[in-house]
Amino acid sequence: MSFLIVSNILLWIAFLGVSVALLGLMRQVGLLHERSSPMGAMITDHGPDIGDAAPEFAVPDYFGRDIHIGGAAERPTLLMFTAPSCPVCDKLFPIIKSIARAEKINVVMISDGPPEEHARFLKTHELGQIRYVVSAEIGMAFQVGKIPYGVLVDPEGVIRAKGLTNTREHLESLLEADKTGFASLQQFIASRKKSAA
Repeated sequence: MSFLIVSNILLWIAFLGVSVALLGLMRQVGLLHERSSPMGAMITDHGPDIGDAAPEFAVPDYFGRDIHIGGAAERPTLLMFTAPSCPVCDKLFPIIKSIARAEKINVVMISDGPPEEHARFLKTHELGQIRYVVSAEIGMAFQVGKIPYGVLVDPEGVIRAKGLTNTREHLESLLEADKTGFASLQQFIASRKKSAA
């Protein structure tokens, strides 16, 4: 009987010790989360820069409808450089659609590769209002080296934000960069640190 009482007491002591350790660990994770800056889309230093006029193209989309990329437009346009065989692009597609609806922006997916890959991609994905263009020339004009890559062009045809977009946060950072007037989330954080100092 006394053995059961002692083991029960020891179990409670162990439980309380693990609970204290867990609370300490949760506090440390919270501190790390607070200190780590959010990372936006990674800007590459190739191609037209933020603030430059976007290269203009008049091309047919995948379905043969004419589309104009760059220049004046009614609302901002998000150019998403993707590939039908890119697994990250595939996972990002529903997010691109929801952001396009929520932010009321035009989205043009620009891709390259064999025709059968595009046909397979479009068979399994409902585009909605998103336009789909197959063109290597547009990617070369923007000097896109890695995908998925996003470029936000304002209604005047000026590049407002750009960068690699592997997650929802990266995509949203392009839109936030435009709203705040900062080229990137990192630039915004740096300016806040300067003003606080």
